[in-house]
Amino acid sequence: MGLSMVPTPPTRHEAEALAGRLPPLLVEAERIAATVIQGVHGRRRIGTGDSFWQFRAYTAGDPVTRIDWRQTGKSGRPYIRENEWEAAQSVWLWHDRSPSMDWHSSRRLPLKSERAALLLLALSALLIRGGERVALLGEGDRPGHGPAVLERLALRLAQPHKRKPGEQDGLPISIELPAHAGLVLISDFLTPLDELRRIVMGFAGRRVRGHLLQVLDPAEETLPYDGRVRFDGLEHEPSTLVSRVESIRGQYLDKLAAQREGLAALARLYGWSFATHRTDHPPHAALLALFGMMSGAPQRGRPQQGWV
Repeated sequence: MGLSMVPTPPTRHEAEALAGRLPPLLVEAERIAATVIQGVHGRRRIGTGDSFWQFRAYTAGDPVTRIDWRQTGKSGRPYIRENEWEAAQSVWLWHDRSPSMDWHSSRRLPLKSERAALLLLALSALLIRGGERVALLGEGDRPGHGPAVLERLALRLAQPHKRKPGEQDGLPISIELPAHAGLVLISDFLTPLDELRRIVMGFAGRRVRGHLLQVLDPAEETLPYDGRVRFDGLEHEPSTLVSRVESIRGQYLDKLAAQREGLAALARLYGWSFATHRTDHPPHAALLALFGMMSGAPQRGRPQQGWV
């Protein structure tokens, strides 16, 4: 006679497996958000509320009915009166999950992808506490708010990334977003600027308010190696053997600086914000800087920037 055993429900195994991955990220994200929110006072947003926000120059496509004729008469140029948005906004978030993000120069440091996911989730927690609706870009979800949405985001981030049709490494999918929606892109942004410019131009053309956060490992900013070093490509690039790394350090740093200046110029062109973050720095500073940039209203040609 066989032994009678009570089967363990499959859902328990699934929950235990998830508990081993999900809570640390979610708990850490909420802890960071709680720390940051102590110094944050509600966001001010452009929109259809009654409270005055600012005047800005009239641009083609703006409704003529929104022209403030008194300010226009004073300046001799047409100006639009913008008010604070009193309704909840929708913010789409994306972080780079390409192979180049799964790297760190030391085991004491997080992978770039881990830090990006943590910042994305902590930012989501802040936005949700502020009454915003959030969603991951390209996942087909409608923006939502509340603890259930945050848990769903954490679950999505814990799952292996599945490449979508038309997706390119290091670049978000260009999809239709509503005008005046918010968009946060987190990446190392080491892809060619022309490719990124095409994506940003598409979103900005639909009046999406964007924010770029570049996440880099400290070794990527300083190239601290000396002597003979072999660099292996992470995204199908061939390996490169450099006999004396110190001989190319200056050229490398110049190229990195040019890439960063290009990113800043791209943000400046479309009125987006841009900041950088090193994985050896605390995530709190990056989150506070990013949330602060989203609290403002950058105008075309005047982006907000930060290095954290």
